[in-house]
Amino acid sequence: MADIRVVLPTGETVVSADWAGDGDTVVAIAHGAGTGKDHPFLTGFADALNDLGFTTLRFNFPYVEQGRRMPGPAAHAIATWDAVAAAVREQRPDAELWATGKSYGGRMASMAVAQGMAVDRLVYLGYPLHAPGKPEKPRAEHLPAISVPQLFVEGTNDPFIQPRTQFDEVVATCQDARVVWIDGGGHTFEVKGRKRPAEEIGASLAPIVADGFR
Repeated sequence: MADIRVVLPTGETVVSADWAGDGDTVVAIAHGAGTGKDHPFLTGFADALNDLGFTTLRFNFPYVEQGRRMPGPAAHAIATWDAVAAAVREQRPDAELWATGKSYGGRMASMAVAQGMAVDRLVYLGYPLHAPGKPEKPRAEHLPAISVPQLFVEGTNDPFIQPRTQFDEVVATCQDARVVWIDGGGHTFEVKGRKRPAEEIGASLAPIVADGFR
C-alpha cells in the first residue's frame, strides 16, 4: 500500500493506493461512487490485468478515506486524479498511463483529462451518462474535447445509458472512441439469470480492456 498526497481546494490530504505488477503500461483504477478501491469487482479486475502483464494502481477518493459514502465536489475527485497521474509519472516515467474507472471514477477521469490531465488512454467501465430515468440531464458536455482514445465498456441493459440512441449520439461526438458491449449486462455488468461473484465479473473485463485499443 502507498499514500498519494492530494492538494484539494480546501487543503492537503492523503489517499491510499495499491500498486501491483511490473508491466510497461500502468492502469490507474478508480472506484465507483458507492464503493472503494478494495471492492471485489476492482480487485478482480486489477488481478486479472496483472496476470496479463499490466501494472495496476487502485486508489481511493478523499471522501472514502474520510469514511463517507457519497462523493464530495467534482473538483476534489479531479484533483485526486491529477495527483495519481503525477505519482505514476514520477514512479514510472517511461510507462504508458491508462486512466480507468468504474462509473463515477471513470467520469471523473474524463473530466480531469478534459481539463488537462495527461494520459495515454481512457477506459470507462460503465460510463454513467445520466442518472437512471433522467436522460434529460446527460453528463457528456466535456467528452468532445478529449483527444486521447476512449474505450467504453458498457452493458446493454445499463439504465445509466438508456435510451441507447442517446448514448450512441454522445459517443459519435468523441474524437476517438470505441464501445465494447457486454450483452445483457447491467451497470455492474451483472447479467440476469447468471449469478457470478463481483470479483469474477471484474476479472472478465480485463481481457476486453487489454485488447480494446488494438
